Amino acid sequence: MAVEAVLLAPVFLVFLLLLVGAGRIVQAQGEVNGAARDAARAASVERTLGAARSAANAAARDALGFCAGGPALSMAGSEWREGGSVRVEITCRLDLSAVAGFGFAPVKTMTGSAVVPLERFRRVEG
Repeated sequence: MAVEAVLLAPVFLVFLLLLVGAGRIVQAQGEVNGAARDAARAASVERTLGAARSAANAAARDALGFCAGGPALSMAGSEWREGGSVRVEITCRLDLSAVAGFGFAPVKTMTGSAVVPLERFRRVEG
């Protein structure tokens, strides 16, 4: 009985670490999606494109403190005009070395995007 426990304990421990790592990946993907939504909303309430970029970057940085090197934000595809939309895409590198603890540093890149409409009757400036 003791031999089986000694042989199965490392396998069980690796399985548990994989479950914890998978759970962290799922949680981080949800946070990246939420940060993209928050950044798009923060950009959509601004009057100028420059202020919108600044607000979106600030919202993304506030929400994603765990990203290795900080989050990368793109507003490509946005239609900055009355009745247009703001499209935000965030890329984040998740470092799983704290979860794994094996001495190697697996890194997963995650992407989230969101589109928020601009109000039709509100003036925006380029």
